[in-house]
Amino acid sequence: MSIIVNLDVMMAKRKMSVTQLSEELDITMANVSILKNGKAKAVKLDTLNKICKVLDCQPGDILEYIPDEEDEV
Repeated sequence: MSIIVNLDVMMAKRKMSVTQLSEELDITMANVSILKNGKAKAVKLDTLNKICKVLDCQPGDILEYIPDEEDEV
């Protein structure tokens, strides 16, 4: 299974920089960058909640499931 993080897309739509989002979420710019670049292994629900509030979006706007080829039957 592959979960794709589209945080960069939502940030662009809202014209928000990593610095701005970091300040709004009260987390480090490094952690926002990890999320934005899809390198995160996990996301706390509290963090996801804050992201959705700040970017005025739904979790599905940020997270997308794309099945791996071996998952398709």
